[in-house]
Amino acid sequence: MEVVFSKEIQAGLDQARIAALKKASRLRVTVDGTVHPVLRLWKTGFALESDAPSLRGLVDLYDGAIHIFQCLIITSYDEDGERRYEFKRATAVSDAPAVDFEKREGAPVGLIAHAP
Repeated sequence: MEVVFSKEIQAGLDQARIAALKKASRLRVTVDGTVHPVLRLWKTGFALESDAPSLRGLVDLYDGAIHIFQCLIITSYDEDGERRYEFKRATAVSDAPAVDFEKREGAPVGLIAHAP
């Protein structure tokens, strides 16, 4: 049996669901200094509120104050009262620079040329 609600009731249920998702999530996206709370995150994308702008290009994804990913957004669409974004890549942010060589286990950290 399928339950059908009126448009007003369905809109109220959607608003309550989105408000609960916003409260539960610490994730947020920053674009050009503007912060948007993320409702959900999955392997290839994330969802914002339906009134969020249509984003493309690079965005920064944060968990609270921690910068976790830089995402390249390729498409967005509206579904179930959310604006969903799909990204091509999500590069993890590191606090150390990338190295172009292999670090061996037990290798010396520095070299002392002359001991006085």
